[in-house]
Amino acid sequence: MRYASYVTTAGQPTWGAEDNDTLYDLGPSGLNLAPSLKNAVSQGLFATAPTLLQAPTQPVTGTRFLPVIADPAKVICIGVNYRTHQEETGRDSVGHPTVFTRFADTLAAHGEDVPIPPLSDMYDYEGEIALVIGKPAYQVARDHAWDTVAGYALFNDLSARDWQRHTGQWTPGKNFAASGPFGPYFVPSGDIGDIAAVDLQTRVNGQVRQQASVADLIFDIPAILEYVTSFTALVPGDVIVTGTPGGVGLFMDPPVFLAPGDVVEIEATGLGTLYNRLTNQAAMQPA
Repeated sequence: MRYASYVTTAGQPTWGAEDNDTLYDLGPSGLNLAPSLKNAVSQGLFATAPTLLQAPTQPVTGTRFLPVIADPAKVICIGVNYRTHQEETGRDSVGHPTVFTRFADTLAAHGEDVPIPPLSDMYDYEGEIALVIGKPAYQVARDHAWDTVAGYALFNDLSARDWQRHTGQWTPGKNFAASGPFGPYFVPSGDIGDIAAVDLQTRVNGQVRQQASVADLIFDIPAILEYVTSFTALVPGDVIVTGTPGGVGLFMDPPVFLAPGDVVEIEATGLGTLYNRLTNQAAMQPA
């Protein structure tokens, strides 16, 4: 079953299950199983599928979605983690995952128009699979890593390449407003099965730009979890974004960056399709 965070037709933030293009409200305005999807993850509610009877419903079409997990304590991203992306970047192999952080207030929702920062001329897409942590995790051995994964969702790690390249630190280029679309659905790990068999595809204006199997990860999910939890403790609702395949705009010949009106769709087996349109952003006034 797939789950989403969204706004009811009455304007209330909630979360619920999707079935046959219908959303069933399991949040505070519905069956009230948990205050939010993050709380539901923390409570381990997805060990069995909830009963949807008597839950208020609304159609998926026309619903305003919210980021799957709106307020993770940590969003940790893994860079250059598909072989095809490593090849196009020309980077040498490394012995450990490349890690950077994203701020939770940069997350955006499926269907939301996302702005191109006026300070960037090199705005790029990165289709990725994100995992959501389901239980406290610290210094987790890879043999036990799967026990900490609650489930998965799609992610677009929108990147201001010019800002990313200002120095050796990527943080500025990865943290502009609404630069992390996340959704539309959270799918429990037990409903996905073998995540390595999942196929990931990114399209820009209908043109396929990226396509890869999760099996092509350089550092697989157990390796990522073992490494990340060796230096920081994770809690339920934390998010790890696992990397993007080759095919980003920066390494096209010539490079092609996102422009207002472009539509980016990220699709993966069982996870649905994450859709966002790019727009202009008015320059913010200095404080």
